[in-house]
Amino acid sequence: MQERLIIQGGKQVKGEISPAGNKNEALAILAACLLTEEAVRLKNVPDIGDVRDMIEIMKDIGVDVKKSGEHEYLIKALSIKKMELNPELCSRIRGSFLFAAPILVRCGKVRLPKPGGDRIGRRRVDTHLLALKALGARISIGDDYKLEIGTGFHGADIFLDEASVMATENTIMAAAFAKGKTTIVNAASEPHVQGLCKFLNSLGAKISGIGSNILTIEGVERLNGGEYQISSDHIEAGSFIGLAAATHSELLIKNAPVEHMRIIFLVLGKLGIRLEIDKRDIFVPAQKRIKVVMDIGGAIHKIDDAPWPGFPADLISIALVSATQAEGTLLIFEKMFESRLYFVDELINMGAKIVLCDPHRAVIVGPSDLHGCEIVSPDIRAGMALLIAALCAKGKSTIHNIRQIDRGYEKIDQRLRSLGADIVRV
Repeated sequence: MQERLIIQGGKQVKGEISPAGNKNEALAILAACLLTEEAVRLKNVPDIGDVRDMIEIMKDIGVDVKKSGEHEYLIKALSIKKMELNPELCSRIRGSFLFAAPILVRCGKVRLPKPGGDRIGRRRVDTHLLALKALGARISIGDDYKLEIGTGFHGADIFLDEASVMATENTIMAAAFAKGKTTIVNAASEPHVQGLCKFLNSLGAKISGIGSNILTIEGVERLNGGEYQISSDHIEAGSFIGLAAATHSELLIKNAPVEHMRIIFLVLGKLGIRLEIDKRDIFVPAQKRIKVVMDIGGAIHKIDDAPWPGFPADLISIALVSATQAEGTLLIFEKMFESRLYFVDELINMGAKIVLCDPHRAVIVGPSDLHGCEIVSPDIRAGMALLIAALCAKGKSTIHNIRQIDRGYEKIDQRLRSLGADIVRV
């Protein structure tokens, strides 16, 4: 029988919690460690399912990965013994596609199975392949993806057809070793993309324009080893704000990446959530009542997602469940993934007043008195949102398929128990 979480809801939590290392930054940087034969020490690596799956893939192709401390790994890719990735391992995680560029750089060819990950609608890999082709890769597509390069990558002026995070990261890793200069226009600029660029520069890469949507990369012949600390996860910090607000709890979020959270503060503030920021700490005071802030003229407020620096798609689910506990009416408009909002059926079963207009839009009328329910977690972020709903609902909830939550949130049951939550893993 698969593990599940049993939650007795309707209780406040209280205390301090710190976000773990940035999940998406860690996945990209783990793949990028293949670009050098020298040892790399990574710190603040989150202990989550997706990281463990990436490391298992790395070990399977011959990379030496040793855990050298809590949240710390020593990685040495002296040689890569396999250029065909294991389909079963890759089916667990979309991040497996990040090995495309590093293995091409080191081995000249790679065979990639179709990646796994969240089932939140079609998730194209076209942008990855088009960018790598522009840099010189030859591509054959069938049941899997075969990529080859001849004498190496060459610099190019690339306009990405969408600001895809992982496609930008694959392009950056390939361009870091391309002969000449590469310009990437319409590049994703999320904090985890910035982290990858800073990591590569610390090893000797020459990347400029970090934080913008135009990156310029001067190719180098080799990268050195080094040491790098993964930044704290702004998505996890935002999730904890939503948790505190929905359960009307007092929470101190320590060592948060507040420099990456301005849009998060702005959007959650529109739900009536009050915050106090002190350097890298976020204090969420207990609020008996939160109220949606109407737009000018009394118009219904809308929360929508967008590429960085817009509101992160990964927090749409958290904002939605928080809105069920806020007084007022709100429109959620999820523009980036066509299946991400289907989890609201679970919230409706719990008593939430939500109208799912279409796959991208939902109207929430709050506050709703939620009641415990049997719940299935469909993906990482919806799973966390449903966990928050269970914590503020009256009665017992059971959440199934919690592997999805574990993929992105480190030991979440233990950490929430330390705040007083009544949550048990069975």
